Amino acid sequence: MNDDNGEGVAIANLIGTDGNSIVGWVYRWSTGAHAVMWDVHGPQPVSETRPDISDEQKQEIDFDALTRIARSDNE
Repeated sequence: MNDDNGEGVAIANLIGTDGNSIVGWVYRWSTGAHAVMWDVHGPQPVSETRPDISDEQKQEIDFDALTRIARSDNE
């Protein structure tokens, strides 16, 4: 994506509770805002970001809530 055209740039992977799988991404927008984009399976519990992001960025995406997402019964 092109940050110069008002689009988002992925800055970190969201890692699932298994410690290996990427379940989503943290994007930074040209406005400076941060947002989460999930993979095709939708919201899943997160254990960490890789690379690590700042405490302020974690607060903006509500990282604590991402760690508490309930698992689907289908998994």
